[in-house]
Amino acid sequence: MKVRIGFGLGTGAGTAKGDGDAFGELVDALEETGFDSLWCSERVTGPAFDPLAALAYAAGRTRRLKLGTSVLVLPGRNPVVLAKEIASIDVLSGGRMLPAFGLGVVDPREQQAFGVERSERVAWFEEALPLIRRLWCEDAVDHDGERFHMKGISVAPKPVNRALDVWLGGRAAAELRRTGRLGDGWLPSFCTPEEAAAGREVVDAAAEAAGRAIDPEHYGALVLYSPGPLADAARDRLAAARPGGDIDVVVPMGIDALRGRIEGFVGHGFSKLVVVPLAPSDPVEVAALGEAVLDLQRVVPD
Repeated sequence: MKVRIGFGLGTGAGTAKGDGDAFGELVDALEETGFDSLWCSERVTGPAFDPLAALAYAAGRTRRLKLGTSVLVLPGRNPVVLAKEIASIDVLSGGRMLPAFGLGVVDPREQQAFGVERSERVAWFEEALPLIRRLWCEDAVDHDGERFHMKGISVAPKPVNRALDVWLGGRAAAELRRTGRLGDGWLPSFCTPEEAAAGREVVDAAAEAAGRAIDPEHYGALVLYSPGPLADAARDRLAAARPGGDIDVVVPMGIDALRGRIEGFVGHGFSKLVVVPLAPSDPVEVAALGEAVLDLQRVVPD
């Protein structure tokens, strides 16, 4: 099992200055320090850069860093256009795209932005994702569904490996089963290693019931991190993502706690961990975090 550690920007501005120069410096630092991947989250109504635009920019500045979405909202997007966008970045980056999709945060402003009622998100997702896969692999796609109708549609260029692995997020039972039926990997957030291990059992069972199997290397987690005690404002903001839960349980505070949390996930068979600092980041913090945790990147014997 190959343990790899990425860096996530979360849904805030991501960098201390929140501008293009600061983002570019951060990307350069991630490449130079040795982080495996950069993950950009989506919040249309928030300060985060658009994930695909940001990752395309990062692709042009790097040669090694993998590029992930954590997660890209699928309901509300045209699957043909999205398949084209992701395939284009994958080809231009030399095959470094790691697409991860989700339903989107439960927020009326976000649903308005995407133009999809909350009750319609699942049906949209489950029709669009298989279509995107087909568009990446097939030269001409015919489809007559509830939302999308197409005849002989093709997308070019194809991704470098044609069949890109698609990761899904979410922790609810229905989301876990959907990951087993439709996904190639699982990337949850706001959970403990023990909760993730229990969720993995549900994903694996759903995959088996669908005649599929998830690659054991394709289990990971977003690990939120705070260098010190959480401020009340940050605690209140995070509470919505874990209703009724203890935020302190899922946010390691300090480097030692972060290392312990990563090791906890690895101990449960999760090998792709994405550190998401809760405060805006800069190259100095990237270097410090890299020195503190990147030695955990290794091959763990089965």
